[in-house]
Parts: sequence; structure tokens; C-alpha cells
Amino acid sequence: MENSGEQFDVIVIGAGIMGSSTAYQTSKRGHKTLLLEQFDFLHHRGSSHGESRTLRATYPEDYYSRLVIESSHLWEEAESEIGYKVYFKSPQFDMGLSDDKSLRAVIASCRKNSIPHRVLDQRQVHEEFSGRIQLAENWVGVLSDLGGVIKPTKAVSMFQTLALKNGAVLRDNSEVFDIKKDDVRDGVFVCTRNGESFWGRKCVVTVGAWMNKLVQSVTGLVLPIQPLETCVCYWKIKQGHEEEFTIQGGFPTFASYGEPYIYGTPSLEFPGLIKIPVHGGQRCEPDKRTWSPAPMILDSLRQWIRERFGDRVDSTGPVMTQSCLYSMTPDEDFVIDFLGGEFGKDVVVAGGFSGHGFKMAPVVGRVLADLVDNGEAKGVELKQFKLGRFEEKGTGNVKEFEDQVTLADFPSLSD
Repeated sequence: MENSGEQFDVIVIGAGIMGSSTAYQTSKRGHKTLLLEQFDFLHHRGSSHGESRTLRATYPEDYYSRLVIESSHLWEEAESEIGYKVYFKSPQFDMGLSDDKSLRAVIASCRKNSIPHRVLDQRQVHEEFSGRIQLAENWVGVLSDLGGVIKPTKAVSMFQTLALKNGAVLRDNSEVFDIKKDDVRDGVFVCTRNGESFWGRKCVVTVGAWMNKLVQSVTGLVLPIQPLETCVCYWKIKQGHEEEFTIQGGFPTFASYGEPYIYGTPSLEFPGLIKIPVHGGQRCEPDKRTWSPAPMILDSLRQWIRERFGDRVDSTGPVMTQSCLYSMTPDEDFVIDFLGGEFGKDVVVAGGFSGHGFKMAPVVGRVLADLVDNGEAKGVELKQFKLGRFEEKGTGNVKEFEDQVTLADFPSLSD
């Protein structure tokens, strides 16, 4: 490999939101950074495209709330550097049965992390939203100020532009098929199918749904990260009610706990349409997808829309759908760790963001930059994101509440 091409301080593989945020952070610190993408930049084949993602700090797990709070500040910091907005603030509204364990854990986490919130009963919710959201008598709502909508494709472009401004090298259509340890100088060689090879002092792998494929080909290690094909659905707001469901009209981002877990954003990207999908999807190979929603998912959404929004939203069926990929771990927690083995701390992997990581991309990028800088992340406990948790217990972290997405038969972590 002595004929390898350019040399870099950091090579980031995968230019979705996590890789682009990482390249922004490492280049901002003065590291010579290379960002590689297997497809075109800003493609629609992975997990970082589309028109909206939710930002919320209301999590059952304490550690996510803290990460979201930091990320909300980092989103604004990047916006100030680029000169345009990707994060549009709104309240966040969570709802579910009053005895739902996950929702009760959300309330407890809000209290523990001093996140301003109000717990509302059926009548109070009706008054708060002027009848726009209707809860059953045995449901409660949790309203918090920290919420909003992030523009995904625009956000990825923002981080790539800022990385480029900071001196990073960006190359798309450069699929990586191998990572080799440099036994002479330390560091690694990264090889692409274009026949190019690059040397990096450190390497960060953020390839989303392709994580298992790449890591297994390089090390033989099977990560318990399952790609899912999910479908984002947009529903028609009935005439005369369009403004009621906008951010300007005071409508929140929202999540509905239970089976299924449903979430959504105010009407923003497409006038007169509101995004309401199910959190979950169908197992898939990332290069082989149906590109269409499962009928039973649509049935549950229709019923939920009728019950929550009454005659204000047409529940007949979605007027538009968009396919997207999740990278699910058994416990729905992230994987952020050193690859280990012969690579030691030269290669960091970050994946398994399980359909809820986008909002935390700025802090994930910061953490990954810390790890390649000095081997540890400042101010963040990463034990819940370690690869080793699957060796100790195949299902990973133990939770005292229900999973939002139910999956069985995950591959075990083995070589």
C-alpha cells in the first residue's frame, strides 16, 4: 500500500448527516479531513434526505435529553456560520395512555433534567390546542418548549459546505470496500472501488444502513444493526384548516406513545399537507427496497388520525409517501465506539441511530471529533453506546419501558 494517494488526519466514510457533521467538526479543529460518499452527495437512498425531522428533548432515557439540549445549541451555532436556517423551532407534544411506561419515563426524565414541561389531561389538551388535538379520557399529554423541525437535506448540505470552507476534501461516488491497518506508521489505508487508496491517521465510519456490510467485510464482525425500510406519509389537511397545523399557527411537533408509535411535524415543507408516519418499518437490504408503505401501517395511521384530528385531516390515505432507511439496534440505542481489534483506536464506528438520531447529529459529530482527537469524548458518557453491550447481553441495554419498535431475531455480535 506504499503507493497510496493523499494523506489525511481524518478520513470520514459516509456523507450522510453524521459523517458530514463529523467532517465539519474535524475540519473546524484544523485537521486535514477527507469525506467520502459511495453515492452522489445529497442522494435519497439512505437516512439523511427528505424535508423534515423532529427535534425533541422528551426521551424516556436521560442520556438522550442531555444530548438533544447540546445539539439544539450546536444547530444554531452552525446556522450562524452558514447564514441560513435549518432548524425551525416549535413546541413538542407527547401523548399516550396515562399509564404508558414510556410516557411516564419521559415525564420522569423531564423532571430529572429540568426540562420545562406541562402534563395535560384531556380537557386541558382540548383547550391548549383549541380542539385540534383530541385525546381519549384515559390519555395524557406532555407539552414542552424545546422542539422543532430540522430540514434534513439542507442540514447535510450545510455541514458539507462548512467542512469545505474549513479546508476539507469532499468526494462522492467513491464507495469504500476495504480498510487496512498500516503496520509501519499506524493509521489506516482506505480503499475505494474507483481504485483509489488514501492514508489516514484516524478513520470514522458513518455509513448508516451499510454499516454491517462494510464492517463485516473488513473485520468479519457482525454488528446487530438491522436496516429497515420505513415510509414517511403526508396527509391532506381539509380546506379551511390549513393554517391551524402550521408552526405559525402554534401547532407542535408530536409523538404518540403506544402500539404503534406515531410521530409527526407541523405543516411546513408542503403547504396543506401534514407529515404523520409510524416509527418502524420492514426489514430490508439497503440496496433492495419496495419503496412503498405496508398496508397494515396505513390502517393504523388512518384510525389514529381520525381519533386525534377528527374531521380536520383527511384520513382516507396519504397523498404522498417517501421511502427512508432506519439502522436499528435491538435496544434502539446508538453504536459509537472504537472498532478495536487490530485497528485499536484508529477506527471509530458510529451507526445504529435507529430512526431517532438525526436531531443529535451536531453533538454526535462533536463526540466523534473528540474520539479521534484524544480517545475520549468530553462531557458525554458513552457506555450505553459501546459495542461490548451486545457481547454481554445480545439485546443490549436493559430498559424498564416498552420498545418503540419491536424487532426479534437480530444477529448476535460475533466473529
